[in-house]
Amino acid sequence: MIRTMVAGAVLMASMSAPAMASMEIVKKARCVACHAVDKKMVGPAYREVAAKYEGQAGAASELFDKVRHGGSGTWGAIPMTPNDESRISDDNLKAAIAWILAGAKD
Repeated sequence: MIRTMVAGAVLMASMSAPAMASMEIVKKARCVACHAVDKKMVGPAYREVAAKYEGQAGAASELFDKVRHGGSGTWGAIPMTPNDESRISDDNLKAAIAWILAGAKD
């Protein structure tokens, strides 16, 4: 009985972990200097990104490349600077992109 309760508590805690972890990832990588969940700042809101890429095959790969190499023109004239692995690891970047494409739910 106690094992079942503990297992249930661990499962419930892990269900909210991806969103929490992804918000922490973007904060730690300082993405929040230019982006917010639900409002445009220097760059688009994460939810705007999710809406733009909704249902598009290859969206995660495209966004990964944009974050890694930077670019301009997709969201206006202000360029996005490249973000190398010293700022955000490949695994953390993939997790953050998955979170963003899922609607950046807190």
